Amino acid sequence: MRPKGVVHLALLDAAKTLATRERGATMRELAHHARVGVAVARYMVAAMAKYGTLEIVRTRRVAYRNRPVAEYALPQPKEDGEPTAGGVLASALSAWHTNP
Repeated sequence: MRPKGVVHLALLDAAKTLATRERGATMRELAHHARVGVAVARYMVAAMAKYGTLEIVRTRRVAYRNRPVAEYALPQPKEDGEPTAGGVLASALSAWHTNP
C-alpha cells in the first residue's frame, strides 16, 4: 500500500482540528485550513469520503452557495459499539499483515 500523500495528511489534520460535536468542516474550510487548492481539496475530500476516511455528518447553508454544503468529520464508532466500515477494514488488514 502506498503511503498517504501530503495533501491527504493535511486534509485529515484539518478535519481533526476543525470538526466539533456540533459542527463539521466544509470542503472549503478544510482546503483553507490545510492550505491546499480548492480543486485539489474537492478531489481528495471526495475520495476520502468514498473510502471512509471522512464522512458527511450533516449539511449546512452558507452564503456563497444556493444549495446546502456537506460538513465532513472523521468517522465515529457507532453507538452500539459496532465499528465503522473503515475500522473493520483497517483491523482486517492489520491482522492479515501480522499473521505469517
